[in-house]
Amino acid sequence: MTDRIYLSSPHMSDGGYEMQYINEAFDTNWIAPLGPNVNEFEKELAAKVGAKHAAALSSGTAAIQMALKAAGVGEGDIVFCQSLTFSATANPIIYQNATPVFIDSDFETWNMDPNALEEAFEKYGDSVKAVLVVHLYGLSADLDKIMAICQKYNVVVIEDAAESLGTYYKGKYTGTFGDYGIFSFNGNKIITTSGGGMLVSNNEEKIKKVRFWATQARDQARHYQHSELGFNYRMSNVVAGIGRGQLKVLVQRVVKKRYIFEFYKRELGGLDGVEFMPLNEWNEPNCWLSCITLSGQVRPLDIMEALEKENIESRPIWKPMHLQPFFEKYDYIGRDVSERLFENGVCLPSDTKMTDGDLERICGIVKGLW
Repeated sequence: MTDRIYLSSPHMSDGGYEMQYINEAFDTNWIAPLGPNVNEFEKELAAKVGAKHAAALSSGTAAIQMALKAAGVGEGDIVFCQSLTFSATANPIIYQNATPVFIDSDFETWNMDPNALEEAFEKYGDSVKAVLVVHLYGLSADLDKIMAICQKYNVVVIEDAAESLGTYYKGKYTGTFGDYGIFSFNGNKIITTSGGGMLVSNNEEKIKKVRFWATQARDQARHYQHSELGFNYRMSNVVAGIGRGQLKVLVQRVVKKRYIFEFYKRELGGLDGVEFMPLNEWNEPNCWLSCITLSGQVRPLDIMEALEKENIESRPIWKPMHLQPFFEKYDYIGRDVSERLFENGVCLPSDTKMTDGDLERICGIVKGLW
């Protein structure tokens, strides 16, 4: 059997940048949480995206929880959260003993529908503490409209940019419009540290506080003293070294991801019932995953099973949170857009190590179903 083609797997730099930083950590015996690589990765990532401050953490999920905590979200508070996302967006709301209310997407962006958001505010008003907007698959949400609504109601905005590092909205990087932005470096992301995340903000005091909480909230004292609840959420120095090396090839990865998307669009765009995820004129997405929806006789499962027979990985679109067994008891504002995207959507293989030959083979398999 031919080598497996993955949906999106780690892709280390050809220049070996990651190993340079890892070796430096070993040579200096910084094999521990924190260290020079962590400090520099925070500075380099913040500079790259145009944020003033950053905190390197153990995961994107931890970054969301710390953002919620920094925003003062606690028991009884309501947080509006995009429904069409991975559970890691919503889980931290529960960690903070808050209540999620799920917001539908629109077809124009696949992200939070501003009309549904406005409707949700009309229903819940002053009890809303924060809004968690997602940039799904590297597609930017309609930030001008969403930010205007959130400013009108004076609530904190947290951007889940886990999938959108390198995506521009009107010339500015996603993750830098809200009060807080989070990025993920999980193994499948556009750049990876094997696991890890970053919280960015222009609020220096809040980022300092997050670093304090994430390092077990250890007070400045000779003995171990803790006046607040702490978390073990800081990134390790070795992992941060991988991130520093990966950051050097981010632009190359975005170029390849967009190339993959355009290849699929050229080869599959003419098939009956195939529609590609939306690329708006104000949106320069990183195309982390290339996704399509189907409205004809060929169904998502047909494509996924045909590819799997050839040892090629693909996935459904995320199942919306309001349809998940754990979250279905919480309120949902919207129609059925996110549900229809889930039912009709497929994430095609988007691995940056794929060759043109791989892409041609994938397209041939898919075309064979029509």
